[in-house]
Amino acid sequence: MVQLASDTWYLFNKYMRITLRMPMWALFTIVQPLIWLLIFGQLFKNMASMPGFPQGRYMDFFLPGAVIMTVLFGTSWSGVSLLREINYGTVEKMLVTPVSRVSIVMSRVIHSAVTVIIQCIIILIVALIFGASVAGFKGALLSLIVVFLLSIGFSGISNGLAIWLKREEPLVVIGNMMTLPLMFLSSAMVPKSFMPEWIQVITKINPIDYAVETTRAFYSGGVSSETVFTGFVFLFLFASVSVSWATEMFVNQSE
Repeated sequence: MVQLASDTWYLFNKYMRITLRMPMWALFTIVQPLIWLLIFGQLFKNMASMPGFPQGRYMDFFLPGAVIMTVLFGTSWSGVSLLREINYGTVEKMLVTPVSRVSIVMSRVIHSAVTVIIQCIIILIVALIFGASVAGFKGALLSLIVVFLLSIGFSGISNGLAIWLKREEPLVVIGNMMTLPLMFLSSAMVPKSFMPEWIQVITKINPIDYAVETTRAFYSGGVSSETVFTGFVFLFLFASVSVSWATEMFVNQSE
């Protein structure tokens, strides 16, 4: 366990140094969520006056969706870098060292999650500058736990798919297929009461919806609500299963 933690920390620092050398790549992934936040906040602002819509402005309603969208764009392709290191022989060189096999995957997953947390903080600051409102600092801070768990989950899926597919093209295609459909099949953009019944059923198994609802509860001040508890449990299970699958895939492939 000590070796796993030590190896994970060492590799995590290595990937963070690489990211810091190319900060524009990390910033590039937040451009689209920012555009959506600003454009949708204006385009659909009159929707907030419709009967049945939650009280407040549309930008405040959509802000949690924009934050979670950042998670999707930041993690859905995280397996590409692992795949490239596998193809370039870097991972093969690691495997002849005493480094823990699990740490090779865990360090990448945690690196993706920490990077996304920084991106989400930037999104939140920009949104506040443009007039969005959050009930309190505590809720905004706790929402980063939601971001972390969701990032771990989708980064685990992406890395597991990279190991399974062994090709970059299908991984990118699947990454694209995971983003927008999952967003539209959640309450990120419209309340559940506005959705068809079949989409409301899908939201019950959609981790994006749980993340959006939990983040929205935090932003509105509902720190101890049932929505928060349910969301945390679902997202923790989602992250645990995803990372377990990714590490098992990697360990089996490296034997």
